[in-house]
Amino acid sequence: MASGAEFLTVAEVAAQMRVSKMTVYRLVHNGELEAVRVGRSFRVPEKAVQTFLEKSFFEAG
Repeated sequence: MASGAEFLTVAEVAAQMRVSKMTVYRLVHNGELEAVRVGRSFRVPEKAVQTFLEKSFFEAG
């Protein structure tokens, strides 16, 4: 990970993805979304959110 990376809180990730915070926690705990534990909370690299969303796209129809 490059130094100076931007980190988001779980609430910020949830708002950006338009899902609940519990869904973000589930993704982190299942290893589907990269995160760093800081004390008792998690911080998610912005790049990890972008990568997760890119992998999640699929062609409909």
